[in-house]
Amino acid sequence: MENEGRRRFLGVCVAGATAAAAVAAGYPVFRYLAPRSGQGGGAKLVIPAGELKEGDAKFFEFAGSSAVLIKTKSGELVALSAVCTHLGCIVQWVKEKQQFLCPCHGGQFSTDGTVLGGPPPRPLAKIPLTVTEGNITIG
Repeated sequence: MENEGRRRFLGVCVAGATAAAAVAAGYPVFRYLAPRSGQGGGAKLVIPAGELKEGDAKFFEFAGSSAVLIKTKSGELVALSAVCTHLGCIVQWVKEKQQFLCPCHGGQFSTDGTVLGGPPPRPLAKIPLTVTEGNITIG
C-alpha cells in the first residue's frame, strides 16, 4: 500500500517535470515563429531613401508587427507586412529570386506581396508609404 502511494507520487513528479521541459523547449520556438504583438497603429516610421539599394529589402518593426520595405530592381518602393498569411510566420527575403519565402511551410510571395505558391490563402498586407525630400515615410 505504501509503495503504491510512492509510485503515484513519483509518476506525478515525472509527468510534471516532463511537461515543464516540453514548455521550456517549445516556448522559444513559438516566440521565434510568431509575430510580435503590441500597439502603436498610428505611428509613422521615417527611413532615409539612401539606406535601400535596388533589389534590397529592409525589415523593421511597424505597428507592433514585423514589416519589410523593398526597393525592386525597377526602383519601385513597396512596404509590406512580413507576417505570412498562412500561419503567421515571418517571411524571409530571397534576393537572388527577388521574392519572399515563408520558412514554415514554403509559401512564396512576389515583391508586391502576391502569393506565388504554397499554402498562404492571401497576399501579404500592403502598408502605405510616401517619399518626400529623400525620406521614405511608412504608415
